[in-house]
Amino acid sequence: MESRGSVPARPASYEGVWRFTAPAVDVSVPQARHAVRDLLNRQGVPMDDDIAEDLLLIVSELVTNAVKHAALLSPELAVEVAVGAEWIRVCVEDNHPYRPTALETDYAQTGGRGLLLVREITREAGGACDAEHTAGGGKIIWAALPLSPRP
Repeated sequence: MESRGSVPARPASYEGVWRFTAPAVDVSVPQARHAVRDLLNRQGVPMDDDIAEDLLLIVSELVTNAVKHAALLSPELAVEVAVGAEWIRVCVEDNHPYRPTALETDYAQTGGRGLLLVREITREAGGACDAEHTAGGGKIIWAALPLSPRP
């Protein structure tokens, strides 16, 4: 009998990277959220429901920030979703050079805490988030979450 050695494992059918662009306008926020939700359903990503809701909230917050704060210098934004065997990462990219920072909690304000919320959601889920500069001078804000909640 002949031995063939180990065969590399094939990625699960739900694994991959998807990217779409949208204009940096208000209507793109719910459209991006729906597009990501539809992608997860279509690909059959085996996600915990709470993690899926957290991810969709993160998409809404990141796209909202790009629309509100980057649209002047970046009339288009990109959303990328990368799914691995045990994790999912969502990125929002724009061409504005300013790298935002999460504000501290100020209960007197009605807005301005989107990145703080993203940071807290990812921390509680056992994930990570950060901002990076692009080669073209813009930025990518990303968050990665496990597909299953922490024990």
